[in-house]
Amino acid sequence: MSPRAGTAGPHTLAFVESPVQLLNVLEWAHAHALGTESGSARAPGAGLTLVVLSPNDPMTRGQLRRMAELARDEGYEVRWEEARGGTTAPFHTIAGLAPLLRRAERVVMGDPFSRYVQLLLTITRAQDLVVVDDGTATMEFVSQLARGERLVRWHRKGGRPGPRDLLFAPVSSKARHRLTPGGDRHVEVFSSMPIDETPEGITVTANDFAWTRARFGPPRITKGADMVGTSLVETGVVDGDRYLEAVTRLARAHGATRYFAHRRESTEKLHRLAQETGLEIVRPDLPLELIARRGPIGSTILSFPSTVVHTLPLALAGTDVKVAVCDIDPTWLTENASPRAQGFLSGVTGTARDVHRLSAVTSA
Repeated sequence: MSPRAGTAGPHTLAFVESPVQLLNVLEWAHAHALGTESGSARAPGAGLTLVVLSPNDPMTRGQLRRMAELARDEGYEVRWEEARGGTTAPFHTIAGLAPLLRRAERVVMGDPFSRYVQLLLTITRAQDLVVVDDGTATMEFVSQLARGERLVRWHRKGGRPGPRDLLFAPVSSKARHRLTPGGDRHVEVFSSMPIDETPEGITVTANDFAWTRARFGPPRITKGADMVGTSLVETGVVDGDRYLEAVTRLARAHGATRYFAHRRESTEKLHRLAQETGLEIVRPDLPLELIARRGPIGSTILSFPSTVVHTLPLALAGTDVKVAVCDIDPTWLTENASPRAQGFLSGVTGTARDVHRLSAVTSA
């Protein structure tokens, strides 16, 4: 029987670096009914070890610890690695994980663009590889794999690779090869994103957030609107002043009262947003899909192009919550934004299902 069949099978090792990645591993395990059969009962969590490659960012670490608690509640083993806790931390982490990697027959990863994950892929002998959603980056990963391109995040500025890219190129190339199906090697992409270009041999499984809907809610729905923040300013794609102006106008037009901050948004930006817009800034302790499903949540959720315009309608299926997405005006982009940024962001919005599309907010 194929190890992807979801019954008693080989040990699975999952690597996550963000709360959303961990959530989507839980969704993947739920969809595949991962575990071992004991008579008619399945032992939850059997056969899966979650490895958290912890980042340094305090907000991300906090959300990851909460998600790790949920994973343990589901019966999964969680191994927390201080993977970035100093110069020698990566060497200690990789050395400690090497025996597990060599024994694992299936490896699940949330970010195939991560240099950490790419390095780990050069060690494993696993023939079953699974990529779960890390947001909109999944769309780009599959497209690049289909075109045989090197793996580069969409918001990186175009041009020639830098010195670090060239140094890491052999590892990245080997990782890309490992993520290409062939022979006995199976590759699955578990995603809630629209995927148009699928490389031959890759299995695409839809993530409909069944675990989230079964575990939480339905939520209490309030009359007002809530807004979802984005880290497009922090990644250098959108100008900070233009973003502030857009949030102000959007909040006033739709009567939004709360702003759910992205975990990567800077404290300085959020402080300015609170002062100039009057919005209540909320720093979620869990991914927004879980926050919204638990409630209370506004009857309308306003967002700019991001992963949540794809995931929230799925997580909130069966409720009366409306998700509305506001386009990014090209004039908001910084001079350092990748030439591909506008097209990619438009694609994120245009391919979203079950959302209400708003025109870009323009200056008076």
